[in-house]
Amino acid sequence: MQSILIVGNITKDVYLRLDNRKNHFETDQNHIKWLDLAFDGTSHRYYSRVSIYGGTSISLEVLSRFGLNAEISDASATFIDGNFTTTDDKVVFRYILCQDNTVSYLAPSDIRETTWRIPESNPDWIYLDRSANITPKLANEILDFLKLSQNTKLAFYVERHTVQNANHIRALTERADLLISDVKLQHHHPNHIRIDNHYIEYKGQRVFWQLNERQDLMTHLASHLTIGASMLGALISGKDITDALLIARANVENSKLGSSSNLSTLEGMIGDDYYRVEKADPERNNTTEIEENARRLMTLGKGILAADESGGSIHKKFEGMNIPDDEAHRRDYRNIFFTTANLEDYVNGVILFDETARQKADNGKTFIEFLNDRGVMSGIKVDQGLENMENSDEKYTKGLDGLPMRLEEYYKLGARFAKWRAAFEYTDHSPTQAAIDLNAEILAEYAKDCQDAKIVPIVEPELVYDGDYPIEKNIEITGKILDKLFEEIKKKGVNLRACVLKVNMVLAGKKQEHQSTPEEVGQATARVLRDHVPHELAGVVFLSGGQSVQQATDNLQAVTNCGPFPWPVTFSYARALQDPALFAWKGDNSNADAAREAFRERLIANANALIKRR
Repeated sequence: MQSILIVGNITKDVYLRLDNRKNHFETDQNHIKWLDLAFDGTSHRYYSRVSIYGGTSISLEVLSRFGLNAEISDASATFIDGNFTTTDDKVVFRYILCQDNTVSYLAPSDIRETTWRIPESNPDWIYLDRSANITPKLANEILDFLKLSQNTKLAFYVERHTVQNANHIRALTERADLLISDVKLQHHHPNHIRIDNHYIEYKGQRVFWQLNERQDLMTHLASHLTIGASMLGALISGKDITDALLIARANVENSKLGSSSNLSTLEGMIGDDYYRVEKADPERNNTTEIEENARRLMTLGKGILAADESGGSIHKKFEGMNIPDDEAHRRDYRNIFFTTANLEDYVNGVILFDETARQKADNGKTFIEFLNDRGVMSGIKVDQGLENMENSDEKYTKGLDGLPMRLEEYYKLGARFAKWRAAFEYTDHSPTQAAIDLNAEILAEYAKDCQDAKIVPIVEPELVYDGDYPIEKNIEITGKILDKLFEEIKKKGVNLRACVLKVNMVLAGKKQEHQSTPEEVGQATARVLRDHVPHELAGVVFLSGGQSVQQATDNLQAVTNCGPFPWPVTFSYARALQDPALFAWKGDNSNADAAREAFRERLIANANALIKRR
């Protein structure tokens, strides 16, 4: 049996569930609810108090349940028969205020120093977990011990507040046999496990995870500790990379504090088809540039702004509001969105039109440069609109001629992803298989051209919402379109890990008498995605497609509630984000601040709709 000596701090986490019916809460301009702690003798009531050991005790519990011989250094603590006990007087108390599904911490201002005691017998592993306060003295003591006990391996969890360039941290990092972090490391490490708030990644493989409705008790601190210890325990127990990732995901998603699962239970869970891992190409050790950009574009919790209306589309918008359709007004309109406060907190990327990609921001930089400086990736619409098929009223999307040269230019301008839309209208005789086949072939050719130019393709097949069809017909047609699309994409050799699908939600057409409820939309959309979208895909984004502003948000929430999915799922809206801002702006820049606020409200609403509510 492998022995593990854990180094870290034990905490006593006191969870207070606040009752918002009896307390004083304020909602700020970002729609975030805050507890107003006025020191005026006011009582703030809680209706539940739960006290649970956290910090290093979580690592001890997880590793013990994996059948490993684990103990905490310099602490009188044990985990026996499913119970953690300690007589340690160095426990750090934290108070965690819970309101609905959000938490806030009251923690000591001085972090307790982590102490180390030389073990009587040399362990197989030393695990510096996330709770450790790693001082130069502690680091030197552990490094000195490892010089004498050269068979002892070191696992080191580098948490986000650690100064990575500090000499003692760098020395531990270089010595570590296994490195775990929740931040991007400054230097490459061959055995690095990355724990993001949404995914776990190790040696080119990745799984996505989420806490769902249990996040009020399983905080991000506890969840990261659970994942780190689960990965360590699984690898020490001889599990391969794929199984270790799936075991860690299953453990964090099914655990509650003080009641994680044992290894045999987790091994049974990962046989379920629900648990899947993204596998990297075994012939390639590092991800390509476009794969990494696709991952950035699909960072969970954020969406993509579609600001790529063609000249004809934006002309209709402006004409309806008596706004002059000239280059200056189009530039000012786009500028509202790109200069909105905290844009980067809600979107990973913005899709631009050719004209916009060449326009300048207020600081003289191009909009692409301006967005890149904000940490927002720029993309470009590259299709050239719809054209009638020969001897038919059905459409195909044109623009393949000269596309490689245009993509080369856009890459030089700074664009790193592109979008191509194929539209399918429902009638008694359409869409025909011929229309589906032709558009799928064109989308696949476009995607291959993009990847050859180091640009991430977004492929957008859309069953147009403005039709008269029931939701069952949408399920059938969208499934058929997706099957043919991915058949052609695979024929072309498109790298799915660097390709994003933008697709309509599955709902009844706008002219249908019975309109779909959000619950129906969520369930039908989730079903179609799971049945017809390859698991290797970088991600799925939804177009709003003529839905009302609130309808698009409500339906997005319903889809989120039917997750999790094998890929990130988010929004890529145009009108559903922009219309309130357009109505506030009215072509008058004196209304720009009001327009930005209206836009920001929609960003916040849709970002919140990416959080599962049940």
